[in-house]
Amino acid sequence: LGHFAAFKICKFCQNKGGAPVKKITELTAELAAPVIAEQGCTLWDVEYVKEAGTWYLRVLLDKEGGVDILDCEAISRKLSDLLDEADPIEQSYYLEVGSPGLGRRLTRPEHYEQLKGQKCAAHLIRPDEQGRRDYAGILQGLDADGNVTLTDGEETYAFPVKSAGYVKLCDDEDLFG
Repeated sequence: LGHFAAFKICKFCQNKGGAPVKKITELTAELAAPVIAEQGCTLWDVEYVKEAGTWYLRVLLDKEGGVDILDCEAISRKLSDLLDEADPIEQSYYLEVGSPGLGRRLTRPEHYEQLKGQKCAAHLIRPDEQGRRDYAGILQGLDADGNVTLTDGEETYAFPVKSAGYVKLCDDEDLFG
């Protein structure tokens, strides 16, 4: 499901005074956009995370019919060269290019629009007033105030997207059983 090609990568691009100019995820998205489009894919998300002491720059792709290993390899090679040329990252890192998978996280407003009507699950950072942290249902969308709405049969759940640790596309039918 999630194909990855690994290479190297940082944090913030800095000007000569050391002040952050642009987040590495934003710069990566800008550099990657034409390469991704050339391959017939779309950008789902860019993550820059530290896991077990190692930095990873993940570029997640989407494509009608699915992303394959050839897409990941082609984009990874070209993007790696662009990142090497721009050289925005001081420490070592791994560049991973892949699919967000079936249980993809919704991280941008356009994801909520694109996946309206799909089964999604959400995990809140803290329990809500009913003491619940986990919700699942059909995504109704993200409103202008930043509230996510899910419906499950007759019940409707609405919560601020900021209060969710994640909202993801559901890949487990048992959640609705």
